[in-house]
Amino acid sequence: MKLSVDRERCIGVGMCVLTAPEVFDQDPDDGKVMLLGPAPPAEAAVTTRQAAYVCPSGAITIVPGDEP
Repeated sequence: MKLSVDRERCIGVGMCVLTAPEVFDQDPDDGKVMLLGPAPPAEAAVTTRQAAYVCPSGAITIVPGDEP
């Protein structure tokens, strides 16, 4: 699974960090989403998808690929 985040679209609510703290963080300066790595660990797939779903601004995109 690969992710894309749109920091311009992010409104800094932090639902991603609360849902998948192993994948996301918030920038200490502006509170916007930051990826902790280029691809989340396999064991975080479910929480990563949940984080993308609950993002109120739609700033998180799961990039289509050959992963399930």
